[in-house]
Amino acid sequence: MKNTIKLNQKNLAEIANQIPCPTYNRTLLKTGIVHVGIGGFHRAHEAFYTDQLLQDQSVTEWGICGVALLDYDTKIYNTLKAQDGLYTLIIKELDGTHTKRVIGAITEFLFAPENPNKVIEKMASPDVKIISLTITEGGYNYNEATKAFDFENPLIQHDLEHPNTPKTIFGYLTQALKLRQERGLKGLTIQSCDNIQGNGHMAKRMLMSYVKTAEPELLAWIETNVSFPNAMVDRITPATSALDIETLKTTSNIDDAWPVVCEPFKQWVIEDHFIAGRPAWETVGAQFVDDVVPYEKMKLSLLNAGHSVLGILGALYGYSTIDEAASNADISSFLRIYMGNEVTPTLGHLEGINLKNYKFSLIQRFGNTYIKDQIDRICSQSSAKIPIFILPTVYAQLEQKGAIDHAAFIIAAFAIYSLGINEFGTQLIVKDAMETELNKKAIIARNTPEAFLEIESIFGTLKNNKTFVDTYISAYQNIVKNGIEKAVKDINSNVLNEI
Repeated sequence: MKNTIKLNQKNLAEIANQIPCPTYNRTLLKTGIVHVGIGGFHRAHEAFYTDQLLQDQSVTEWGICGVALLDYDTKIYNTLKAQDGLYTLIIKELDGTHTKRVIGAITEFLFAPENPNKVIEKMASPDVKIISLTITEGGYNYNEATKAFDFENPLIQHDLEHPNTPKTIFGYLTQALKLRQERGLKGLTIQSCDNIQGNGHMAKRMLMSYVKTAEPELLAWIETNVSFPNAMVDRITPATSALDIETLKTTSNIDDAWPVVCEPFKQWVIEDHFIAGRPAWETVGAQFVDDVVPYEKMKLSLLNAGHSVLGILGALYGYSTIDEAASNADISSFLRIYMGNEVTPTLGHLEGINLKNYKFSLIQRFGNTYIKDQIDRICSQSSAKIPIFILPTVYAQLEQKGAIDHAAFIIAAFAIYSLGINEFGTQLIVKDAMETELNKKAIIARNTPEAFLEIESIFGTLKNNKTFVDTYISAYQNIVKNGIEKAVKDINSNVLNEI
């Protein structure tokens, strides 16, 4: 193999002979966006859209400062720092070809645990007009049972006691907004890019709950000077593998320590409510609307829930990637039935969307054999995902006396998954903040299946609904008695309609 070219600003002109690179002068960019959570999805999505916009060299006010919030983020911070914020985006097309380009929109990067004050000052900068977030569903500190902000979280208690050295997003935002108020600066927009229905509403509600206790005199200023648009985001972005890094070296001669891989499909639907101005993302494919909620509900209930269905069932079958699960005829049929019989009746009319085509496209995207999205990644933090992706469908169907068989089956499968081992004796990688409690209840559920539903922070009061509990217990017993494969065949055989 030839000597590879290390990805950094100094080598960018040489790398441009291999693949497309930023044509704009990165040194001229002002930081207009602070983004918290510089993982793969942000770099395949918002940073990608922004990079496309910056190719118009008259746009200079929308550089991104990426913030690594957690100690866990040390590696990504060090990697981006060594590469001057540059990384390669590898789009894995359905025909197996790779479309590659270097993204340059992240021009600054900060490691919050190293210097909290520097992050607060950056968020309070007059040039910053948007703080965007990919902090995962669990990052909003929302308790499903109480429907309220969780003040019992030790990190939240730390932030209340040590406001100048925060550890959570709420501590950072509060101190930054307080500085803006004290300095007579304009407000800004807080833009959630996480998979939560009404993600802007959630961000506002959780922040205001925290501020009410931490800095109550700030509430009125935030209400007047900060906007929280809802948004729907979509692009499948699996974890980068060692093979991806090596393939980039051999095919393009580029040494990138952490490229990002993703599918070709992308979508970003945003409510146009930016109090301090915004990038013209619509010129590079984003869609601005008055109300994003119907689109968001569709995506969360179909794509994100579909991912969880494939992940949980796939793990119990012994698969390691999502495309393997999607290629199994019985699992695919299960997902089609779930989407058609249980999710679709809850969605209502979606202006400009052909729902049948959208669902078929999801099956195709899930089955992209070149993406190789790891099942343990999709199943990670399922305790935070299930209340957002699957339970709203359950509640809606219970209210209208609709079908819930496949949704209840998934919850039963999740209970068995939480044992940490499948029926073939394969150890499962359970990555979840609630792993200990999940496992404890899963063990009890072996004899008393409904015990798993007692985890209120996930299931709320669902344990009190006899219709759901009976359906869930039946599914649980079916899986245990007959094995996952026959149980899936059995539940599918009871339904004629798919998608």
